[in-house]
Amino acid sequence: MPGPTGTSSSIAPLQIPSDAAIARREFLYGVATASYQIEGATHEDGRLPCIWDIFSATPGKVLNGDTGAVACDHYHRWEADVDLIAGLGVDAYRLSIAWPRVMDEKGRPNARGLDFYKRLLARLKGKGLKTFVTLYHWDLPQPLQHRGGWLNRETAYRLADYADLMSRELAGQVDAWATLNEPWCSAFLGHGNGHHAPGLANLRYATQAMHHLLLGHGLALRALRANDAGTKAGIVANVGAFTGATPTAADADAAHLGHTFHNHWVLDPLLKGSYPPDLFRLWPGTEPLVLDGDLQAIAQPMEFLGINYYFRTVVKADGKGGFVEEPPAGVERTAMGWEVYPQGLRDLLIGFKARYSNLPPIYITENGMASEDRVEDGAVADPQRIRFIERHLLAVNEAISAGVHVHGYFVWSLMDNYEWAFGYDRRFGIAHVDYDTQVRTLKNSALALRAFLQARRAR
Repeated sequence: MPGPTGTSSSIAPLQIPSDAAIARREFLYGVATASYQIEGATHEDGRLPCIWDIFSATPGKVLNGDTGAVACDHYHRWEADVDLIAGLGVDAYRLSIAWPRVMDEKGRPNARGLDFYKRLLARLKGKGLKTFVTLYHWDLPQPLQHRGGWLNRETAYRLADYADLMSRELAGQVDAWATLNEPWCSAFLGHGNGHHAPGLANLRYATQAMHHLLLGHGLALRALRANDAGTKAGIVANVGAFTGATPTAADADAAHLGHTFHNHWVLDPLLKGSYPPDLFRLWPGTEPLVLDGDLQAIAQPMEFLGINYYFRTVVKADGKGGFVEEPPAGVERTAMGWEVYPQGLRDLLIGFKARYSNLPPIYITENGMASEDRVEDGAVADPQRIRFIERHLLAVNEAISAGVHVHGYFVWSLMDNYEWAFGYDRRFGIAHVDYDTQVRTLKNSALALRAFLQARRAR
């Protein structure tokens, strides 16, 4: 089985001041992946189909008709991949468990799937790596979707059953449990505009799916704490920066609605115990059905909050009580078309500290960029990504200096992988993957990160 290439030591380390908070030994560095995006083996060892298997096999849903059937073949190459992670010198690895791999259609444990994660976590621990494990990173078992998926309140209880099983089976092997990854994407992209699985497009569906996702989070927290009390438990939210296109009051309100829609919709119920009223000013008549006790379950204290950040959106009022994008010209963008805007991360973190008096300690659980990377003479030059990581880390450092408790940073992603509706066309990894041979090649960004971490250890 081919190992990683790209081992040059001539790449300069990330340019981070040695006296910065993010350069201290206690600040955690990691890399991140997700099960559907890397594992492949979608028909092996009793794994059930999931909503992304069905969605990606539907013509027109995913670029080039790509699916996660093989992906990075991590299911068979996991030992070498753990060695790759350890070789970077990072402190931690963030992964997700494939729900359809560990339970059968009746909710019973699948021993073969569980064994895969037990072996994976044991090898990670053997390498001295901390493990940050996400329970749900979008691969809902298709049998649950047949019963309504996240539109069915019962799915929240099934998430709790899944959390109960995993925290009993893996107790002591996980340093931090995240119940959900990016519920905004599951709710809005999956149910509001149909760009993600299961491909539904109804705003009323989106708000109800969000409520059941967050309820499932609260119920899962209880199970995690009951079975694995010595570990951290929290959730991962994707957040976005919004700026008005002009200084007018109308565009300022448009930016406020953008924050409401993208950030407060998730964080307010978690940290304030209520949904933001302005969400329903933006989407009148879409209030979810909320039963007594739901918001109390959702708003339980957490040991950490994961924040995923990628870009800023500039918006203007649409004249109808909402907002539309007004993309600025002449700004730096990634291969996704997203604006590179590190100060947005700083401003969001500082803003969350002001808005939420009970803000938990934060980990940046995803930050990274897609670029058009190629292997040339055995190396992958990605200077934009190196600058991107450096600038966002410095933005995190500024937030820490302003009093925000940020404890770590995970690069998205360890390696190029299946980028959801974009298939294999977008490369986010700091390790290049040749999808024909499955050879991993460390990009210069990986080498710069490794050099920085080596220098940090030497101080």
